Amino acid sequence: MISNRPYLIRAVYQWIVDNEWTPHFQVDANFPGVDVPREFVEDGVIVLNVSATAVQGLDLANDWMSFRARFQGVERKLGFSPEAVLAVFARENGQGMPFPPEPYPEETTEPKAQKPKRPSLKVVK
Repeated sequence: MISNRPYLIRAVYQWIVDNEWTPHFQVDANFPGVDVPREFVEDGVIVLNVSATAVQGLDLANDWMSFRARFQGVERKLGFSPEAVLAVFARENGQGMPFPPEPYPEETTEPKAQKPKRPSLKVVK
């Protein structure tokens, strides 16, 4: 089943923008694959301003979220999976939506075992 997290992230983000507030993401910086500036991570978490005036090229896809932003005047490309997002909230009043932490995916060095294919029947006319 497809996760509802990316859909909820986009919905809450849009709601915050529609109310003319400043959207922020709280991201688990230790989640596998997360690409954020490590020097701004505190206690394994980074809070990112994702307003239209703070980022460029915002892409909130179902499997990967990315954008460009400036940190101390230097442009950086950031990216993370929706599972790494811990909250979406408005800076002005803290309203938004928290998400429970997702378990980290298991990293394996061996290929996944495929299930044997079940026989299937087709009606031929």
